[in-house]
Amino acid sequence: MNIGEAVRLRIIELCKNRNITVNKLSTVSGITQSTLNNIISMRNNSTTISTIKKVCDGLGITIQDFFNSDLFNNLEQEIR
Repeated sequence: MNIGEAVRLRIIELCKNRNITVNKLSTVSGITQSTLNNIISMRNNSTTISTIKKVCDGLGITIQDFFNSDLFNNLEQEIR
């Protein structure tokens, strides 16, 4: 798994845990719906930390909470 896939799955997981849609997350986090849809559909594999911070703020969690998931363990090395 790469970081883009892990971020995508983590956002989906957090939305499911809070019983909100990705569209609702867009509203509460101040991120455009198209940006979140691009992350979820894997059209954007390089999500910025600024976007992740907005997601965290919208969910009321810290960045540490966001990355505190087994999804981020053993990621593929990404050298380009």
